[in-house]
Amino acid sequence: MDDVRTDPGREDRQADNPKNQVQSVAKAFAVLHAFTADRPELTMAEVAARAGLDRGTAFRLVHTLLGLGYLRPGEGRRFRLALKCLELGHAALSADDLPGHAAPLLRDLVPAIADAGSLGVLDQGEVVYLARVEAGLDRHGVQRRPGTRIGAYATALGQAILAWLPEAEQVAQLESAPRVMLSERTVTGLAPLLARLRQVRAQGYALSDGENAYGLCTVAAPVLDAAGRPLAGVSLTIAGGRLPAAEFAALAAPRVCRVAAELAEAVRLSRGSIGLPEARR
Repeated sequence: MDDVRTDPGREDRQADNPKNQVQSVAKAFAVLHAFTADRPELTMAEVAARAGLDRGTAFRLVHTLLGLGYLRPGEGRRFRLALKCLELGHAALSADDLPGHAAPLLRDLVPAIADAGSLGVLDQGEVVYLARVEAGLDRHGVQRRPGTRIGAYATALGQAILAWLPEAEQVAQLESAPRVMLSERTVTGLAPLLARLRQVRAQGYALSDGENAYGLCTVAAPVLDAAGRPLAGVSLTIAGGRLPAAEFAALAAPRVCRVAAELAEAVRLSRGSIGLPEARR
């Protein structure tokens, strides 16, 4: 199976390679990012200083952005962002719901990093899968299509969501669905599960090694709302034999946490435009 995989770090290295970047575009965005909520209007000198540019480059970029409509004159000799900037954000944020935004992020990691990636939510002690990207796990008899439900206690995805709930809610969720042995590694006892959730919360992600399906290893992280409550969770899974669990966790945990954080930021910035499918019915 490994001989058909791409280099897991190749995409990251390509993105970070200065030879693949157009510096004038990067400088233009540096100008736009110089404007903040606490500094909505800037002089040309302030734009140059905050964007890390010389005055001549800042002058040309500011006037280019003025001509394109992304900046407009402010008070005196100051400039500010124009409303046209909202078009870019609105196009991205209103394009889809949370599963629609999660799917392309997961596709970036499957199969390069993992054999499957998932987005799921917690419902009465079970994880409900909302989005799934796979590359070969179906050959192992693993089916996690959107709408599939599985006990949250036995999945990294479920544990990642549960860990960010108050303990009373954790207990209520864990006791609302049967807890049965799915493999010889499944943890079903309430006290051990609560201890596991404390560990998950402390390390920032959940790791499951063969607990709900023999030979599968999964790393998951929560998607938190603005109040810090878990809205959903994202996970990456590999089939047995590809990597030892510890190596997979070291490779996948930073990436799954990054996807979760990106989705959480999209939810926050959208102010309700991005949500779960149930919220739109």
